[in-house]
Amino acid sequence: MSNLLDIACLGAGYFSHFHHEAWQRNPRTHLLACADLSIDKAASVEADHAYTSLDEMLINNSADILDIITPPSTHMAAIETAVKYNLKAIICQKPFCQSLEEARIAISLADDAKIPLVIHENFRFQPWYRCMKNAINEGMVGEVLQFTFRLRTGDGQGADAYLDRQPYFRDMPRLLVHETAVHLIDTTQYLLGKADSVYADLRTLNPCIRGEDAGYIVFGYDNGVRALFDGNRLLDHQAANTRLTFGEALLEGSQGVVSLSGDGQLVLRRFGQHKNTVLLSAKEWSGFAGDSVYAFQEHVVASMLDNAMLENTAKDYMSVLDMVEQVYESNISGKRLRCR
Repeated sequence: MSNLLDIACLGAGYFSHFHHEAWQRNPRTHLLACADLSIDKAASVEADHAYTSLDEMLINNSADILDIITPPSTHMAAIETAVKYNLKAIICQKPFCQSLEEARIAISLADDAKIPLVIHENFRFQPWYRCMKNAINEGMVGEVLQFTFRLRTGDGQGADAYLDRQPYFRDMPRLLVHETAVHLIDTTQYLLGKADSVYADLRTLNPCIRGEDAGYIVFGYDNGVRALFDGNRLLDHQAANTRLTFGEALLEGSQGVVSLSGDGQLVLRRFGQHKNTVLLSAKEWSGFAGDSVYAFQEHVVASMLDNAMLENTAKDYMSVLDMVEQVYESNISGKRLRCR
């Protein structure tokens, strides 16, 4: 395999420019082509070639990686098309497919074609969570007892909520968990492992939207550890850019606490002490949310060119999708559920 990977992208919508820009910036990738229903949008990406058809793009270009950056309703058809070509890997944006069954079929298609299928879940690649994981591994907080994340995007108030950036949020029957908290479900699994139980209490506060926009999710572990997702899209947090960290977090253990603030700074306070030690300083980051799109993409590149272990395979991500379903089941039943 060459030391330069050719990338083809499907999608040129709002979030896709973070993907395109990161691929263009990576010295080990070349943005070969982009396809979108709008040829003008596809051409604006500044890849070598622009198309309106995924088939046409893959027929005419020998891409190594296909990056699917389109809504869940398009994922199944895109993967069905992509597996017919000699790709080295397929990356698919989250939320992955429209149902657990559809996701299983997509995974089976990729397996049959012997093409790795990876989910673009970038929150766990945000630098503060990589740093938190290192703090756990290095024993900085002792025995981990609790992880708490307070999501406060501040974009969900009023009749014009979400219209300026992602208006389709307004019509989603499932919003907070399916679209947003899924990031933190995956991140919690990355930090603490898969939970043994889940309890959810979800609410819709803005009457102008269909789905839930606030709620609590408690993830329980049989060893006594708890993780709490506390989300409210109507409220904000103290940050110049509320979409840098999307909120604030605490990782608490027997020997210390690691705190994430809205500017991306991560500090450690040892148990019984008042002094904070900075583990990660606040700074201006390129790209999205601590340059996490670039970090995720480089992780996939490293798995292909350097034989690094691959995270976020679609098979692994099924546990995240299943947990999303159990969160909604818990909210409907009003009960804490034992995780499948």
